[in-house]
Amino acid sequence: MNSTIDEITLLHQAQARAPSHHMVMRGIGEEIDLEIGPGDDDPSFSSTTLVGVTTHEPVAPEEQEDHKQLLLSSQAPGEGQPLLVKAPQGKRKKKVVKKWREEWADTYKWAYVDVHEGTPRVFCSICREYGRKHRRNPYGNEGSRNMQMSALEEHNNSLLHKEALRLQMASKDKGVPVIERPVYVKALMSKSASSILESVLRRDPHEVEFIQCVQEVVHSLEPVLVKNTQYIHILERLLEPERAIIFRVPWVDDRGETHVNRGFRVQFSQALGPCRGGLRFHPSMTLSIAKFLGFEQALKNALSPYKLGGAGGGSDFDPKGKSEAEIMRFCQSFMDELHKYLGPDQDLPAEDLGVGPREMGYLFGQYKRLTGHFQGSFTGPKIFWSGYSLRTEATGYGLVFFARLILAEMNKELKGLRCIVSGSGKLAMHVLEKLLSCGAIPITISDSKGYLLDEDGFDYVKISLLRDIKVQQRSLRDYVKSNPRAKYFEDAKPWSEQCDIAFPCASQNEIDQPDAIALVNSGCRLLIEGSNMPCTSQAIDILRKSKVLVAPAKAASAGGVAVGELELSNECNLMQWSAEDFEAKLQDMMKQTYERSLKTASEYGYLKDNPEALVHGGNICAFLNLAHAMIDQGCV
Repeated sequence: MNSTIDEITLLHQAQARAPSHHMVMRGIGEEIDLEIGPGDDDPSFSSTTLVGVTTHEPVAPEEQEDHKQLLLSSQAPGEGQPLLVKAPQGKRKKKVVKKWREEWADTYKWAYVDVHEGTPRVFCSICREYGRKHRRNPYGNEGSRNMQMSALEEHNNSLLHKEALRLQMASKDKGVPVIERPVYVKALMSKSASSILESVLRRDPHEVEFIQCVQEVVHSLEPVLVKNTQYIHILERLLEPERAIIFRVPWVDDRGETHVNRGFRVQFSQALGPCRGGLRFHPSMTLSIAKFLGFEQALKNALSPYKLGGAGGGSDFDPKGKSEAEIMRFCQSFMDELHKYLGPDQDLPAEDLGVGPREMGYLFGQYKRLTGHFQGSFTGPKIFWSGYSLRTEATGYGLVFFARLILAEMNKELKGLRCIVSGSGKLAMHVLEKLLSCGAIPITISDSKGYLLDEDGFDYVKISLLRDIKVQQRSLRDYVKSNPRAKYFEDAKPWSEQCDIAFPCASQNEIDQPDAIALVNSGCRLLIEGSNMPCTSQAIDILRKSKVLVAPAKAASAGGVAVGELELSNECNLMQWSAEDFEAKLQDMMKQTYERSLKTASEYGYLKDNPEALVHGGNICAFLNLAHAMIDQGCV
């Protein structure tokens, strides 16, 4: 009994000098080190600090005797202070070393470790939260079971975890792959920026795409927030959309069977004007993607010469493999609900992935039928019916013009440069077309099943063949039948091909960390973003460290926004413009955007030769335009 009391006394003495826990996730069979100390998340937990581990291996009798002597000696009082006897080497350890057992790795696979504000934290892989309930000895309950309960047991009983698990199981039932990887969180220098990002992570822990998009913007805005703290509250408001609409879209296929899809429209900001933004029909569509598209569009529109509001949306409906009648019925059902939130002074949708002139025609026809309005409902409806629209052309051409502006600063030109392009939609085709007219050598194009490589480069005849293949919904591999020197690579991406410039024009996060490494090794020195957020956060880090200059989509693809607004203007009639006038106007718009981004970057300490200058300058310039309008309009 006395021995037990002595041990408890020693435990209390050790608490005051014990350091904090440092938890590191290890593989099966590897060792883990837990430094002893009080938990800093819960004051009440400091009194229950563990300084030892109950081992499952038998202890030799001589070791037990040594341990008793050590305890008794450490309690013996001296004249002034308690006499502390130094333990023999190997008998007392500052760290507890345990094997990461196979059963623990399976039981506690919900946890992962990440650094938060310079301190390693144990996060939940499902809800991505950390805190007291996540810090309580996640590697096993080696201490007294009366002092604390199992971290896994307590966490699994939390309402937050149960709700996260319910959403996860619902996603599995639907057949959508569940993202098990933790959110990649960048280290931020200022506490204000970190607190803003933390609030987004707490509020929307499952919205990976939206969090990724917000991270990049907050990272760029750190010097702005430090310089003027008033913008902190503005940014907090901006990160919450004005309205997010989720609705059911029932439709009937050609066999008479009923299907239900989900529709989204996120109107992120109308501070600068009515919303403009695309509609995307793709099976991967979620609220997270709708919010990310809306937020990106709000910043892109704020950066363009014609400042507008931003929105994004669509549906998880897949037009591929559907008949014309099925697509029409779906579009009509989709518009039955969405039309309530559209209008010339509220929101004007445009094309995006899976939505072309055919889908826009069906959507506009139903909108017109329900509201009785023809003009001003969608972007350039009359242009659609005439069979010629400059909007998608402007986006693709604008990317190439933007690349030419960057090269001009380097005293280089596009002529003779090898370019790789991803995607095979309208945007990618227009990029190929304009690259060819500028003397560049475009060598790749891709679809969802692989990529096509033509080492000789595409010419106008080959581009015409590619258009026919896409219109007939055939595979890109059919191109090889007419051009035997070309190659089609299944289940691969084009980023390992030798190139000077890359134009990702497919979808978000198409370039991950291995792809970024492949791009650097292939000789790429300039990446022009055509699609929104085509690179993961890890890929962006690789490209920046390798001095690859990245032109953000907010600036590089702003041509479509500007020309789309001109199409709606009553002051000009694009149908009367010559090709030369159109290109001259577009080049002037892209030059304005480019110079505005560089000027803002220089004002906040980013030099022109900094590979991050365009990204940070574009984000800062767009945010300041929105922030000034929000300040003028008050807290609304």
